[in-house]
Amino acid sequence: MKRLLIILALTTGTVAEHTSVPPKQNWSFNSPTGTFDRGAMQRGFQVYKQVCSACHSIKLISFRHLKALGLTDAEIKVLASQYQIKDGPNDSGDMFERPGRPSDYFPGPYANDKQARAANNGALPPDQSLIIKARQHGADYIFALLTGFKENPDFKLSPGQYYNEYFPGHAISMAPPLSEGLVTYNDGTKATVEQMARDVTIFLAWASEPEMEQRKRLGFKVLMYLLVMTGLFYVTMRRIWKSIK
Repeated sequence: MKRLLIILALTTGTVAEHTSVPPKQNWSFNSPTGTFDRGAMQRGFQVYKQVCSACHSIKLISFRHLKALGLTDAEIKVLASQYQIKDGPNDSGDMFERPGRPSDYFPGPYANDKQARAANNGALPPDQSLIIKARQHGADYIFALLTGFKENPDFKLSPGQYYNEYFPGHAISMAPPLSEGLVTYNDGTKATVEQMARDVTIFLAWASEPEMEQRKRLGFKVLMYLLVMTGLFYVTMRRIWKSIK
């Protein structure tokens, strides 16, 4: 047991030595009353759809969830119909494919984990639904990771690996996903690497907690209620006890 603890401590120390802390970013959703930038969310979804979805799934998000981004019911219906969803079994007991519906969840790019590993040199691309919650430093880390690909400074890399300043150990199996002008934003925003990284990070922050704004609004109402009730209880207490010495 003691030997195992020593090995774990040494391993943790080695990883820590090769991990850079991502710089703090100013996110609109971080404050107690913060909200998501709808324009950035729409651009981020565009980056996810055109770039990230080739390898990464968002299996906890359905098409109708995109209404929170500002999409209309008609736009969501058209978007969903562009995907083929595996369904069934039918009356003959067979599985079949059909056009997507707003109630369907986004299908992943691979049929299973083995297929995903086979297509990515043995590495399994993680699902992005909760990636902001699942990673230390959250949104700061994802933004830093997407912008942290650098020329290898004589660091030992295996074939198919790339140097990333903020990935633990610096050796990552994902190729740099973003490049200047990779997407053409619908709103005309210039698609720099930093802009795309920031937008898709905001989209993934929303995907990790779609109910965040509603939760914060409810929390504010609860705090106001408790504040008012505290005042009433104090006034009532003073009236009850004022005649008692």
